[in-house]
Amino acid sequence: MSMEAYFHRQIQLWGEETQKSLQKREIAIIGCGGLGSSLGIALGSTGIGTIHLVDFDKVEVHNIHRQIAFTKNDTGRYKCEALAEVIRSRCDYVTVKPFTGDFRAFSKEGIVPDLIIDATDNLPVRAEIDKHARSIDRPWLYGSVEAWNGQVCFFEKSDFSAFKISDKAPAGIAAPIVMHIASLQANLALRYLAGLPVRKDLLYYLYFDNDGELITQKFQMPVD
Repeated sequence: MSMEAYFHRQIQLWGEETQKSLQKREIAIIGCGGLGSSLGIALGSTGIGTIHLVDFDKVEVHNIHRQIAFTKNDTGRYKCEALAEVIRSRCDYVTVKPFTGDFRAFSKEGIVPDLIIDATDNLPVRAEIDKHARSIDRPWLYGSVEAWNGQVCFFEKSDFSAFKISDKAPAGIAAPIVMHIASLQANLALRYLAGLPVRKDLLYYLYFDNDGELITQKFQMPVD
C-alpha cells in the first residue's frame, strides 16, 4: 500500500508536504503503560518517522484492563517490546525502537528527539525528563491521570519545579480517562510535529465533577 493511500484522510487534513515532513520527525515516549500504550497506538500510525519507546517494566495481568495495547498473551513480556510490535503491525512507515531500561539510562544514549512525551506515573522521573529536555533544548509533553481527573502540559519555557515532587502512589483508575488524557497529549504532539499552532506552558486540568460533567480548567505555567 502506498503512503498516499495509507494516509489519505490525514493528507486531506493538511496536504502531502506536511505528511511527508512527519517522516523526518522523531519522538520518545517515556513509559509504555496506560498512557504510553494509548499514545503509541494514537501516534504510531500517523507517519512520524521514528518513535523510541522507553520502559523497563513487564506486562502483568492487572495492567491489561487500562493498557490497551496489551492482551493476556503479552503477560510477562517487556511493555516496550509488546507495544512496538503492535505499532509495527499497524504501520509500515514508522521505525520503532524499544528501549528496555529506565529514563536515566535512555537519556545517556545521546538521542535528541524532536519531542519527549511523558507517559510515566512517577513525579521524580518527570522532574528528570524536564531537566534533560532543557539540557538538550527540546520541549516535552507532561501527562498524568488518576481516578477521574488528569493533567496535560506542553512544556517549552516553563519547568516542572512548579510541581511538588514526591513519590506518591497513584489511586484507582479506569481505562477511559487514561485514553482521554493520552488523546489530548497525542493531539498536541501531532499538531506540534506537523507545524501547527500549540499553546505552550499551559496546564490543562480535566476532571469529572460529582454530576458527571467533564470540566476543563487552564493554568498558565510560570516562565523564567
